Amino acid sequence: MTKTIFAKQLFLAVFLLTATSFNHLAIASSKLAEQISQDYSYLENLYQHLHRNPEISFQEKETAQRIAQELSKQGFDVTTGFGGHGVVGVLKNGSGPTIMIRTDLDALPIQEQTGLEYASVKSMKNRDGKDTFTMHACGHDIHMTVFTGVARRLVANKNQWSGTLLMIGQPAEERSGGAKAMLAEGLFTRFPRPDYNLAIHVSANLEAGTVGAVKGFAMANVDSVDIVVKGQGGHGAYPQNTKDPIVLSAQIIQSLQTIVSRETSPLEPAVVTVGSIHGGSQHNIISNEVKMQLTLRSYSDKVRKNTIAAIRRMTANLAKAAGLPDNLLPVVTVLDESTPAAYNNPVLTKKVIALFKQTFGDDKMIELTPEMVGEDFGRYGQVEPKIPSLMFRLGTVDSKTFKQFQQGKLRLPTLHSADFAPAPKPTIQTGVEAMTKAALMLFNQKK
Repeated sequence: MTKTIFAKQLFLAVFLLTATSFNHLAIASSKLAEQISQDYSYLENLYQHLHRNPEISFQEKETAQRIAQELSKQGFDVTTGFGGHGVVGVLKNGSGPTIMIRTDLDALPIQEQTGLEYASVKSMKNRDGKDTFTMHACGHDIHMTVFTGVARRLVANKNQWSGTLLMIGQPAEERSGGAKAMLAEGLFTRFPRPDYNLAIHVSANLEAGTVGAVKGFAMANVDSVDIVVKGQGGHGAYPQNTKDPIVLSAQIIQSLQTIVSRETSPLEPAVVTVGSIHGGSQHNIISNEVKMQLTLRSYSDKVRKNTIAAIRRMTANLAKAAGLPDNLLPVVTVLDESTPAAYNNPVLTKKVIALFKQTFGDDKMIELTPEMVGEDFGRYGQVEPKIPSLMFRLGTVDSKTFKQFQQGKLRLPTLHSADFAPAPKPTIQTGVEAMTKAALMLFNQKK
């Protein structure tokens, strides 16, 4: 590490650890909430447009163009087509720290069933070339709208901060490729290197108007695994003359569950989920192969490696036990879509939590526990030297529905559900205020 980098890191460590009071500028002007309220009609129109026009991973062309336009209108120096359909906006406003704020752009291959007036009816070609309906079932439309609102507020209040604002529109979060691609293309060498990274993610089980955060590890390692189970097909009336890959697949699925229950310490988080299985074409035909898709979740590298090794061992040995030759053993492929565990810098997170409690009240700032979902935002903080990063959660459930949920009268749709429908106004306004104040605090910390 060079003396310059070491000195910068030492400064940042002292900068974070130094106790600071949140002065007037650090928490924004008393007019910020009023400004956000006045801007809401603009943001609502943007949100409904984004919700109606979702685009799945690696195909976010029109979405990226719209986000680029929003940044350009605010005076950012904008680069498009970066790391795929990525967007990078840079706004320099004097000397000071560089703050990165990131949003994701992509949607999911889900047919929306919310019944909203602005529901998506859009379809696209998926990774297999098949037509699929698309939906913002993970809240990325909220993320982009908040992102835009924050850019508008920080530009409108440029006299309250000094430094460089780096706004990132990232593609392909749902397939864990966007952050990796943007970093590989030189995000932190071609553009100002951040001193802090910030992002939000909606929550499907927090009340709108609340925010949440986890100190330390917040989201898990994620791996996508494909398994092709081979066999020797034939007529369903003569199973003795075949090697049935469907029966073998059933044995494999049952055995995989023991990786977590019998090969992983109960103190170590791990998940093995078979999300998709396809095989066969007709009632009376035993097929030649079955295809399965798995998602793996973990926090430690040891558990991740052990899980993958156990999958390879189990599939191969069960196939051998079924009498299949070596050339027909299952093929296990770990896709290049891995997501590392996301880590919230504890010192940064503690300071932001204190800010949010001061801003929204203790009852509106919820300290959360780690989850097994994945988010490739964590990659940005892992570059060397590491960058203090925080992704905080944003509540989306309207008050009436949330009360019924607390009373046990209904279940809430989860993220990635066809029924997921945030309450836009309180969610967006809270998100814009929270992120704007977090950025202002970091821009204005006392040295």
